[in-house]
Amino acid sequence: MNNKQFLNKGQPQTLVNATILCYIEAFFGLLSSGSYLPLVAVAVGLGAGGFGIANEQKWGYGVATIASILNVGLWLEFFGFDVLGFPQIISFGFAVVLVVLLLHPISRSYQRIWFR
Repeated sequence: MNNKQFLNKGQPQTLVNATILCYIEAFFGLLSSGSYLPLVAVAVGLGAGGFGIANEQKWGYGVATIASILNVGLWLEFFGFDVLGFPQIISFGFAVVLVVLLLHPISRSYQRIWFR
């Protein structure tokens, strides 16, 4: 029997929201990446990381954390200080919120205790 799940509502709210944001960021990252390989890699990492988090896998948390930090870095690389202008700040804000949710103490302690 396959017990894989897309979203685990039994996790803390920070991880549930991070999983949802991983999927959203991955979807829009793939739409906007074109053929730029770093953006494709980050989007795939976010999608895979979100799935790993939903299934309480340590690798998923690690992949999602690294991909989300790289995502913020790519935003800063492409836009520089213009990322603080409208409309880029909205998308950049979601990228930063994802990093904050993943690195939140509740998320970190839950994954340290319960993830395999």
